Amino acid sequence: MEKEKQPLFSSHSRNVSYIKERLGADKSFDVIHLDLEYAGRKMALFLIDGFAKDEILHYIMKLLAQLEPEQLEPNPLEKMLKTYIPYIEVDHVKDLNQASDLVLGGPAALVVEGIDEVIMIDARTYPVRSPAEPDLERVTRGPRDGFVETIVFNTALTRRRVRDRSLRMEYQQIGRRSLTDVAVCYLEDIADQERVEDTKAVLEKIDTDGLPMAEKTVEEYISGRHWNPYPTVRYTERPDTAAAHLYEGHVLIFIDGTPSVMITPATYWHHLQHSEEYRQKPLVGAYLRFVRYFAVFASIFILPLYYLLSVNPDILPASISFLGPSEEGAMPILLQFFLAELGVDVLRMAAIHIPSALATALGLVAAILIGQVAVEVGLFSNEVVLYLAVAAIGTYATPSYELSLANRLVRLYLLAVTGIFGVIGYMVGVTFWLLYLIRMTSFQTAYFWPLIPFSYRAFRDVFIRSPIPLKNRRPVFLNPQDPDR
Repeated sequence: MEKEKQPLFSSHSRNVSYIKERLGADKSFDVIHLDLEYAGRKMALFLIDGFAKDEILHYIMKLLAQLEPEQLEPNPLEKMLKTYIPYIEVDHVKDLNQASDLVLGGPAALVVEGIDEVIMIDARTYPVRSPAEPDLERVTRGPRDGFVETIVFNTALTRRRVRDRSLRMEYQQIGRRSLTDVAVCYLEDIADQERVEDTKAVLEKIDTDGLPMAEKTVEEYISGRHWNPYPTVRYTERPDTAAAHLYEGHVLIFIDGTPSVMITPATYWHHLQHSEEYRQKPLVGAYLRFVRYFAVFASIFILPLYYLLSVNPDILPASISFLGPSEEGAMPILLQFFLAELGVDVLRMAAIHIPSALATALGLVAAILIGQVAVEVGLFSNEVVLYLAVAAIGTYATPSYELSLANRLVRLYLLAVTGIFGVIGYMVGVTFWLLYLIRMTSFQTAYFWPLIPFSYRAFRDVFIRSPIPLKNRRPVFLNPQDPDR
């Protein structure tokens, strides 16, 4: 949406009154307006308390106070910008509306009598925490820094690892009211330029008041399929992971106010990779990846498959007949599974809201209630608790939290169709699930690539953690300009 522009008025007092009213300086205590007079000219400074670096602005004001009127002649704007405001990030705008919006983002606006532009001094700072290792992506070996909630810090952490002259950080704002800072990041010599332009075009089409949930709001706009539980972008809070994807040719999206960076495009298999696999020797990393895949797929299929075998014991070979329930609980097995799944979800939500000091106590209560007591009173059978624990462990072993939640819904869906239609329901349910994933796309990329469409080299790299020296080609689905590493 085109924003309405307001050029500066010929009257200095009118310019000041306009910005003052637009920012609500008389109504908001944190909007600071200072009336000043330097070099025989009336000036007005607008800034947001808490965003401005006091020492920088105080130093600039001290220098301006020493100016004589003749020192600003004959071109006062050029003299102030190039000589008398000694700061790195200084700009000027001709639009009062734009100047007001910029002030809300942190820069200070200086309105000077006799100058038909507003001087913007970007001497801002934000309350920010230190870059700590993200909880969801811990590694045993590797850096302990992670992205924070300030976009400038995050771009700096990325550029520290990608000292490439072709690294681009293209800035834009999203949200008519929030004016949220967004940066599209890519390597110009590697990334497919058509993919970059498509990404920027998708972001520019977002038309909303604001981004209250930051990256999650953006994802809902760009994913397209609103009721699709599967994530079509990958999130990371690790600068090294972000850098690795940049070198492959991915396009990253930084959003101010969140420590998560969006990686586009992302296939199903991207959500199953973890930095730990690349922090160990290739053989160890390949083993860890295999174990992770086994745990993730067990979390999806083990409960519906166990239920299918328990209600159809005749399809069990005699050698594994012990897999069936030794004794039934007070309720049907299917109902036991759904109740247990509901209990685990309630515990997960409780763990999020409970203070960390009480987390251990919650774990003990959960173990007693869902485990020992539930079995002793006959509510659940021992096998139900066992297989539910296996499914829960597989869920938590999934590197992507968004993918683990989607897989949980698929597990419930397979349980339901298996309980209603039996063997046929299980087979048809799995088939529909696979077809759904196969038809999905992420930024015009097949979600199940490289399995479908099949690519042998990429498929090998997905299932086997290849040694880095042997991975001398970038992923072909990204259509990189420089395919050779």
